[in-house]
Order: sequence, then C-alpha cells, then structure tokens
Amino acid sequence: MKRLFKILCRSMLHRNQAGFTLVEVLAAVAITAVIALGASVSSGQLINQTSRDSNITAASRYATNALYWLSRDALMSQNTTGEAGFPATSTLCLRWTSWDNVNYSANYTVTDGTLYRTYSAGSAVSTAMIANFINTSADMTSCVSSDGTITITVTSSVGQGARTVNVTKTRRISSRPDL
Repeated sequence: MKRLFKILCRSMLHRNQAGFTLVEVLAAVAITAVIALGASVSSGQLINQTSRDSNITAASRYATNALYWLSRDALMSQNTTGEAGFPATSTLCLRWTSWDNVNYSANYTVTDGTLYRTYSAGSAVSTAMIANFINTSADMTSCVSSDGTITITVTSSVGQGARTVNVTKTRRISSRPDL
C-alpha cells in the first residue's frame, strides 16, 4: 500500500512544477478587486434609489391622506372659513348641519409640518393627526375658494437637503347643491 502511494505521489508531482507566478497572483487579485468595487458601487446606488423610492412613497401617502380628509369634509361643508391663510397663518374650518340638525365641524391646523383634524359632532370632540411632512409654504399647500368651488393643494416634503422629495396633490371640490 505504501508503495502504491509513493508511485501515485511521484506521478502527480513533477519536479519542474513550482506553482503560480507572482504576475498571475497579482492579476487574480486585481480582477477580484475590480469585481468587488463594481459590486459595492452598484449596492450603494441600489440603497440610495431604494431610499429615494421610499421617500416618494411616504410623501405621496401623506399628501393623499391629507387630501382625502380635507376633500371629504369640504364636500360636506356648508360654511368655510380660514381658507385664505391656510395652512401658514390660519385654521381651516369646515362646518355643516346634518338632516337631523346635528352641527358638525372639522378644523384643520398644521403644526411643525403635521396636519391635525379637530372634529366635532354635536358635543363630541376628537383630534387626530392626519399627515406628517406637510409643506406650509403658500406656493406648496393652500386652499382657495371662489365661485362655490374650493381648490385644495397639499404638498408633502420628505427627506433632507438635496434629497428632499416633494409630492403635490390638488383637488377641486364644488359646493353641495341647493345650499
């Protein structure tokens, strides 16, 4: 058995075979480094794009939610006040009376970029946070009333610095008929 092992070992190892040269090893290391660099750069770009997509989704969700609640109450309202300065300087107040003479009101305020809705039905009052990251600049978020139509524009700004994503949604609401 030992003799067979010695014969196999001698036949597999040739005396002229010394291994890899330094140039071959350096070439292999360089190729591996280029592949690793490409993988890390593409991973970084993927992470940045994912973050941006996440910000767009969040901003869109906040603007849509704000517009939903504002539109819902604007469709019901019989009396609207505060739209001229909303959201920067005033509270938007939407009021209506139901068929059974219950008075309702929905007051919207923006504090530190968060939209709040204070809703009262008769004597019951509740306050809820509607959306975050609302941009209160007059050219970004506004409520304009003219000729029985309320135009609501809501902009949500998510992110920081150069990576800020703005999503703006607008809806026109006509007043209730026969009011």
